[in-house]
Amino acid sequence: MLRPRITPCLLVHQNGLVKTQRFGSPKYVGDPLNAVRIFNEKEVDEIVVLDIDASVQGREPDYALIRNLATECRMPLCYGGGVRTVEQFERIISLGVEKVAVSAAAVSDPGLVESAAKVVGNQSVAVVMDVRHHGKGRWELFTHNGTRATGLDPVEFARRMESLGAGEIVINSIDRDGMMQGYDIELAAAVRAAVGCPMTVLGGAGSLAHIQELIRQLGILGAAAGSLFVFKGVYRAVLINYPRRDEKDALIRSAQA
Repeated sequence: MLRPRITPCLLVHQNGLVKTQRFGSPKYVGDPLNAVRIFNEKEVDEIVVLDIDASVQGREPDYALIRNLATECRMPLCYGGGVRTVEQFERIISLGVEKVAVSAAAVSDPGLVESAAKVVGNQSVAVVMDVRHHGKGRWELFTHNGTRATGLDPVEFARRMESLGAGEIVINSIDRDGMMQGYDIELAAAVRAAVGCPMTVLGGAGSLAHIQELIRQLGILGAAAGSLFVFKGVYRAVLINYPRRDEKDALIRSAQA
């Protein structure tokens, strides 16, 4: 039976685990491999790891890091960062990664999504959309850590990516990143209405109540968060955390009631 997923999202910058606010001011919060080990013990649904340097620097994915992550990881793993070719998709999947995420490459070469889906399967292709809000009902897709405007409407782009074979759409709100004030549910609902494939929403979660509200509004989807699962308390002390299984089950039951 399908059920909502609650997913930690880890950002890798200069080989360390960081957390950002509105895609800026990265704060070092630890070692990515150590974080994965802790999340293993907490039995998370899945984990997303995004190398935020690779595409900006125009370099290859860090295959050594990916191999180490996949070796440690006891939950489904989605990796993104620097992926530009079908061969890179294949290599990353061969290392034990379940899903490969693309963002800038999907914009510059939409055919990559179609080709990759044919080779590794739709279920292994995720498209990440980094989105800025431009007023009620208006958003724009950005790439390269929010530094490059594309002029693209994320709702239409999501629809196109699904038609090309993307097995999952990940919506990341730049405006809400790290602010811990709640998801952009208006944006998520607009994309949800446009596509039928699995969807994950990222950016803004500051409490389990925010996750609960997202699931209540939109049903079965992925609720991803970064700050919520690496910080604790009003002073944002670094502490890897995740709800216990009974807490998570109760949250989901309440949201679906």
